Amino acid sequence: MQTPEPDARPWTGLAALGIVYLVWGSTYLAIRYAVREGSGFPAFWMAGSRVLLGGLILLVIAALLRKPLRLARRDWTITVVTAILLWNGGNGLVTWAEQRVSSGYAALVIGTTPLWGALVESILHRRRPGGRLVVSLLIGFAGLVVLTWPMLQQGERSDWMATLALLGAPISWSIGSAYQKRHQIRQPILVSSAYQQLIGGMIFLLLALLTKEPAPDPTPEAWWAWGYLVVFGSVIAFTAYVTALRALPLPIVMTYAYVNPVIAVFLGWLILHEPITPSTLAGTALILAGVAALFHDRFRR
Repeated sequence: MQTPEPDARPWTGLAALGIVYLVWGSTYLAIRYAVREGSGFPAFWMAGSRVLLGGLILLVIAALLRKPLRLARRDWTITVVTAILLWNGGNGLVTWAEQRVSSGYAALVIGTTPLWGALVESILHRRRPGGRLVVSLLIGFAGLVVLTWPMLQQGERSDWMATLALLGAPISWSIGSAYQKRHQIRQPILVSSAYQQLIGGMIFLLLALLTKEPAPDPTPEAWWAWGYLVVFGSVIAFTAYVTALRALPLPIVMTYAYVNPVIAVFLGWLILHEPITPSTLAGTALILAGVAALFHDRFRR
């Protein structure tokens, strides 16, 4: 029997979390470009093809590096459960909802992920979240509200079905992350990431067929967004996310949902020359204060 792959070291986990911060901060916009009205990319076809190709790329890389590819029965169970909760429940609901809502609105609702993650962890450990943890999370969420408020005031609205999907996504993602944190498989991170994406991708394509989505006919802009999501969102960032989960406490990893909108706003300033407003600076300061307080509390302990 193979022994489990050693957990990543904390500094490796922090570096991986930094990649998640940077890359996933840009994927809200990429998903919106890929599936918005007129893009020619139905949500489940886009998500399924993106994730399936990402999984295949990771599996080829793992094979070239001579990583063990076989999964034990126990590991298959964990992989299937986490694939459904993370990809189909978490990412899939966001992708479907972003056909109907703005990326800013999606980022705000998904920003509740650290709160749900803390709740799930407290239930699993059968203890209340610490006061410092709760305060840190609330400060971070307050900063997220301040940061995204100008976007919401510009007339961006959502229907109730999209809002329910966005509320369900962080719950599913938090449960899947906590489950994966507690039930780590024996295979290397590349292999586990590959199989999770292959399973999630096949389920997405099955959903596309069951819901009778039209055949994809993407615009060039949608293809570019899709390619970015494959390489950076699936292959690089998701592998980094799994690495961070193996090395860091769950509440620390979940801070990506607070930091991602900050990264998205500042990328807009850097690349698209979008203005930085006082609310941008105030929201960013609150988010960073909440994240810093959380890091200080966790690593002090």
